[in-house]
Amino acid sequence: MAGLTSNTSSLTKFIIIIEVFLVAYLLYSLTKNVYSSYQIDKYIESYEMENALIEQENRQRTDDYLYFTSQEYIDKIAKQNLGLVNPGEEVIILSPELLAQDVDVEDELDGDYAKHSGDSNPKTWLDFFFGD
Repeated sequence: MAGLTSNTSSLTKFIIIIEVFLVAYLLYSLTKNVYSSYQIDKYIESYEMENALIEQENRQRTDDYLYFTSQEYIDKIAKQNLGLVNPGEEVIILSPELLAQDVDVEDELDGDYAKHSGDSNPKTWLDFFFGD
């Protein structure tokens, strides 16, 4: 009986060693799979962000296309480049000499109009807040 217990004891030790290696292999496999899943989630997240940027860019380009093919834009370009005048419209051309003259606008035209004084923007604001 003494031989059987020592034999069983070494068989038990062998089985325990095999189980330890099996548990170590399963932990390695689990860790490897969790890391792979993490990497895949990161790739998915980066591609979703890239897709959102592409979608936003496509929306912007669609809006630009709709604007550039609209009748209002075509009329604007035709007026600027080709001198188009629609029926009922009047063209007013102001010469640089007229713009340079110091004319009181309220005396010339009916209504409320503003004229640029020629001052710089900061000076205009300073005069607005701290002027007389």
